Amino acid sequence: MGALVDNLVNGERLPVRDRQQDEGKAMRNPIRSRFVLWCLASALLVVLGSREGLRAADGATRKLNVLFLVCDDLNCDIGCYGHRLVKTPHIDRLAKRGVRFSSAYCQFPLCGPSRASFLTGMYPDQTLVLRNAIYIREHIPNVVTLPQMFRRNGYFATRIGKMYHYNVPKHIGTSGHDDPYSWNQTFNPRGRDVDEESKIFSLRKGQFGGTLSWLAAEGTDEEQTDGIAATRAIEVLEQHASSETPFFLAVGLFRPHTPYVAPKKYFEMYPTKSIRVPTVPKGYFESLPPGARQTLLRKKDQVNLADSVAREAIQAYYASITFADAQIGRILGALKSTGLDKNTVVLFTSDHGYHMGEHGHYQKTTLFENADRVPLVIAGPGVTAGGEVHKGPVEMVDFYKTLADLCGLKAPGTVTGVSLAAALKDSSASIRTSALTQYGAGYSLRTSRYRYTEWGEGGQGGSELYDRASDPDELINLAGQESYKATRERLAELLSQRVVAAKQKPKGLVQIPFNNRRRVR
Repeated sequence: MGALVDNLVNGERLPVRDRQQDEGKAMRNPIRSRFVLWCLASALLVVLGSREGLRAADGATRKLNVLFLVCDDLNCDIGCYGHRLVKTPHIDRLAKRGVRFSSAYCQFPLCGPSRASFLTGMYPDQTLVLRNAIYIREHIPNVVTLPQMFRRNGYFATRIGKMYHYNVPKHIGTSGHDDPYSWNQTFNPRGRDVDEESKIFSLRKGQFGGTLSWLAAEGTDEEQTDGIAATRAIEVLEQHASSETPFFLAVGLFRPHTPYVAPKKYFEMYPTKSIRVPTVPKGYFESLPPGARQTLLRKKDQVNLADSVAREAIQAYYASITFADAQIGRILGALKSTGLDKNTVVLFTSDHGYHMGEHGHYQKTTLFENADRVPLVIAGPGVTAGGEVHKGPVEMVDFYKTLADLCGLKAPGTVTGVSLAAALKDSSASIRTSALTQYGAGYSLRTSRYRYTEWGEGGQGGSELYDRASDPDELINLAGQESYKATRERLAELLSQRVVAAKQKPKGLVQIPFNNRRRVR
């Protein structure tokens, strides 16, 4: 384990970098000095926790490992969730030996706030991370993140690729808005997809991350950024196979985030003639509250796409999903070949959902099912309900306590999610009755049957109610119908209670509010 050595800086263990793969320059931040001071203010707590964790590991029985797999911008258009076209054999196989959560929801349908939320086990109004381009410790300097909690308990924590927010593709090959206190070791892969940006088609020339863009690339999987990430993950697993130190390995793939780049063979799996482009009823946008309408129409050049362009975009998205699945398959294959699968909990998910033409919208940032629902599969030791499906609503803030429970660890008191461990033993176990998601001035509540959304304080900006039993596409707003008045009032009260709870400051958490409106760098 000679390569798995970390440095001690200012009393805090900071990550070892893979300099060969970390080819980008470290991103500069205009308020970095404040950030460092805030981090140092909490360093004593971190150090004490780390030392206690290391002592606890001495002489103890071997602990369970964690493999944390996160795709970027992946919705539930995958095989095990019933998609008729998309091929994801490796994720499907994982679901057959684990528990698939059919109603898992993000807390914020945008990369930075969502990742800050599930990596801390807190809601966005608690982390104060409500936009991208923020280091979490700028707002919550003394937070103990999920991987940091494992480090405190003697685990070796490694990050490969994107786990906290990155500006994709600009920050590929760098640490983006990473939290160095979370990791012992980090790797920042950078592949030919970055070098070949000039070949990428984009609706806005030269813009990729927030714009529909794609490339059927030459070359092999292993030459792409995510292919390099998978290779790195395999190497790390092989190193850990001969070590007694438990590990928390987080692998963040960049696909299927735009630009949708994958080798040509994946594009060929999805002929454009086989692809269906979603449509919306005439006058649909006018039927929505202003807040909802703005989220759908915020990118004017991605509305009312020509059918041929839409088909190509969807083809590229599907190709990127199958490419990402192939890399996950390589990692899971190494997990099995090393024998680590017998002692490793695997959690697979995405940071939020995604629209591909539903509601006339492409990409994320809405309070509809497409953007809020995420794939979630948990497998490994402690999962006795293998191959089953938990149908009740759960949230991404629940990851923290779930992994802590499975590994016999105690989550810090700041964590506000709940454990899903009961559902991993009995898929019919009741965990939650609702899931909460927010975006902009809107909050949305998802129950087993309904989606209820309010815009503005107390719904002053309008509300939406969808009966998913009769309207699974969420196209018929029932909020103004008298026959649904009692349902709307009941859900409004529940939403109000959920929002109040999600805004409560966790005990012991330092919060530093400020209005950070700088652009992503």
